[in-house]
Amino acid sequence: MEGLEVTVLIGLTILVGALIAPRVRLALPLVLVILGLLLGFVPQLREIQLPPETVLLLFLPVMLFWESLTTSLRSIRRDFRYILPMSTVLVVASAFAVAGVGLLFGMPWETALILGAAVAPPDATAVAALGRLLPRRMFMKLKAESLTNDGTALVLYAIAVSLALGGNITPLSVTMSVLTSYIGGIAAGAVIAALGYLLLRRTSSTVVINVTLLLVPFSAFLLAEIVHASGVLAVVVAGLIVAYVSPRVTTASSRRQADAAWPFGVFLLNGALFVLIGLEVQFVAHEISAAAIGRLVLITLGVWATLLVVRYLFQLMNMPFQRRTGPRPSKGARARSMAVSTVAGMRGAVSLAIALSVPAASATEGEIAGRNEIVFVTAGVILLSLLVQGPLLPAIVRWARFPVDHAEDEEYELAERAISGAALAALDDLATEHGIGQEIRDKVRAEGYQMLEFSNARALAREQEIVDAEARALDQLLDEPDPLGATGSESTGGELGIGGVPARGAPSADTDTVAAPDGGDVEVRTLQMIATSADVDVMQRSPLLRHEEHTRLKLALLDRKREVLLGLRRSGTVDDLVVRRISARLDLEQVRLQGIEEYD
Repeated sequence: MEGLEVTVLIGLTILVGALIAPRVRLALPLVLVILGLLLGFVPQLREIQLPPETVLLLFLPVMLFWESLTTSLRSIRRDFRYILPMSTVLVVASAFAVAGVGLLFGMPWETALILGAAVAPPDATAVAALGRLLPRRMFMKLKAESLTNDGTALVLYAIAVSLALGGNITPLSVTMSVLTSYIGGIAAGAVIAALGYLLLRRTSSTVVINVTLLLVPFSAFLLAEIVHASGVLAVVVAGLIVAYVSPRVTTASSRRQADAAWPFGVFLLNGALFVLIGLEVQFVAHEISAAAIGRLVLITLGVWATLLVVRYLFQLMNMPFQRRTGPRPSKGARARSMAVSTVAGMRGAVSLAIALSVPAASATEGEIAGRNEIVFVTAGVILLSLLVQGPLLPAIVRWARFPVDHAEDEEYELAERAISGAALAALDDLATEHGIGQEIRDKVRAEGYQMLEFSNARALAREQEIVDAEARALDQLLDEPDPLGATGSESTGGELGIGGVPARGAPSADTDTVAAPDGGDVEVRTLQMIATSADVDVMQRSPLLRHEEHTRLKLALLDRKREVLLGLRRSGTVDDLVVRRISARLDLEQVRLQGIEEYD
């Protein structure tokens, strides 16, 4: 099939999947994989093949860069002692355990090790797509682990391919490969991020800023490949650095554009990848003899089960080395937490990319035996991850009975009140600096107090909701309804709805009741003139001047809020993701004040 036909077909499949997934109550990745499997029954469609480099060089940099931009640096620092062994030692242990399973089923050692390297790392995009039900801290730990373990898997893959091609592997060469991969990848990512920072500081054009951000992941991957380092790690490091410095070197307009474009692009790439996984399974299944498929299905099941067991046992052995910041959980709570983390460790894009890249890596020096077996088992493990672990994860999370974590909401409310209070405290100084009249000062001060009151009211409402939820849970436990709840609601309801809004059927202040010709009453809504007033002072200052002063003062207050917000992030008081949420709201307010930038 032609490239345009393939593009339209995959796009339509993603569209159909997005329409079906909410109706069947399945995660979109699962639906897309199933649709890909169904499409694979058409002989012409299962011939659709991506070049192996496409997944590694086009899909991964974009997806990993976006996941890095939306990862909490504070979480990485706090849980580093968990993330480091899970992204290195666990990957090695999983790869060799899978290689052992392959040997038991008659695979050559080198082929089994390549398979182990392919399926060892959990995937960041799969975790992001299916792990939103997890508690925030566990989700961030899994996401950070998945972002960094790909470098370890690719080093193992390179070693396994060298063994398969008859290369001479020594402990010294392995050590040098690991050091070059990690140190070189970190250095390449830092260098590209620094160059991007220098460029972004010198421009305020939305187009230039976002083109620069688009080039960062590809440039980092390319530089790492040139020095034979980990391109995945380079992209992750560059993304984390850019996420930290972005608020100071980008504009509100460019951030709003990026926040709209990047998630959509990543959504399309993810969707295409899951469809291609289904097609790839069909392609390989038709390439392998029927007699061998039964053996490969057994290998797939064995490998999948081995990955789950190894992950759970490794967490169990790693538990004594973890730093505890709160009260020690019970053994049952720890076991449930490890079970959830085990089920949430799903495979995806990186595993498929490694499996598909086997012939490309060996094209100049000979064919590696068992390529189709590697692709079949890898795709099967990905399918089992998505089709079994994905639907099972919500039930496991409910079974684990994690306590509700309100830390993010509390930090959000704290930050909102802190920046609003700081802006009000600095209002007079900023007004004097910008030459703002008293009328505009009073107006903006009133708006600021309204915003502060709203933040306080929202915090109180959330706390009351927690209390009410606990009361409802207690009522259900005792099987006794609250007698005061019903009478209280009846006595205060009247004709008012929620929040004092007139209930349906109650006449509003702007409604008059007149007698109808048939003797009944008819409600007549009166028109109110908003744009005219008898008290307009024609000698007052120009409305244009007042608007310009109001805009300047509001922009100055927004800058002050951002300064305080970034200070809260530096001190560790507020998480990076909370800062990102509030920054998005401030950016929207600034774009509303300044207007949308026009492009030539």
